[in-house]
Amino acid sequence: MKKLILKNKLSLVILTTVGIAITASSFVSPKPKTTPVADDLEGTISISGAFALYPITVKWASEFKKLHPKVTFNISAGGAGKGITDALSGLVDIGLASRDIDPSEVKKGAYTVYVTKDAVVPTFNTGNPDAAALLAKGVKRDQFLSVFVTGSITNWKQLGGKVSVPIHVYTRSDAAGAGETWAKYFGKKQEDLLGVGVYGDPGLAQAVKKDVTGIGYNNLAYLYDLKTRKQIPGISVLPIDVNGNGKIDPSENFYGTIDQLTEAIATGRYPSPPARNLGFLFKGKPKKKELIEFVKYVLTSGQKFVDENGYIALSNAKLQEELKKVN
Repeated sequence: MKKLILKNKLSLVILTTVGIAITASSFVSPKPKTTPVADDLEGTISISGAFALYPITVKWASEFKKLHPKVTFNISAGGAGKGITDALSGLVDIGLASRDIDPSEVKKGAYTVYVTKDAVVPTFNTGNPDAAALLAKGVKRDQFLSVFVTGSITNWKQLGGKVSVPIHVYTRSDAAGAGETWAKYFGKKQEDLLGVGVYGDPGLAQAVKKDVTGIGYNNLAYLYDLKTRKQIPGISVLPIDVNGNGKIDPSENFYGTIDQLTEAIATGRYPSPPARNLGFLFKGKPKKKELIEFVKYVLTSGQKFVDENGYIALSNAKLQEELKKVN
């Protein structure tokens, strides 16, 4: 694991490289008597990109490999920007994309197949002295904008807290789909966001978890324990006051478990953005047989793993639309 120290416009940034290699020795092949194994596919599929898509992609790859043991996966998480750049430059087969694709990227051959959906959510430290008041009142969109973009709100008391303590803002230092999507909620770009820059979803979650007056944003997979389905200790979603009435109504109180939140995203009660579709990005329409079959698997049998891993399934109509892109 490497650590690099770079300059952000407001702070030092610590980068941590995260990666995983899935090889034939990583998994035990199922017995032919119980699971038929298709040996017609072989080759290597290389993937990099969004932290948001990384966990479910690893799961899809491991399950696909049980069916096709001769296919090897090399998967790394480094942010949506890196994944998209890697795919368009031919370094990987698939770039994990968690933001809208820029027209300039389309001109370079970007070809996207959407595979699931999730959301970016604002976060704060559960030890915040104003935690009870903030959870009851929530924060309005314009207030979040004043914290993350204009900087006109710098104290938790300005957000409805009872104790005067400074707000320590954290943001992503890497070219991230989460940062771009959170900024899009305010009609801005990631570079417009203020704060101490931290690399990656895990890093941003840890920064807020370690700072009692910290505020940030994360993808769902890094805020909830998939076994308990509840938020991990030390960090909490900072509820969005969607209707702006100064309190979190029962219809807005859907953060207790990841299942409650994903249901709210699926039904549109959580705003979009910061809810968004997640996709596999290719340089041109995929042609390699093993690549096409993997995408087909993800959009069909692989969808059964979406809910349990904290993601939102695309509609049947949308799945069929995406399947046509690789047929």
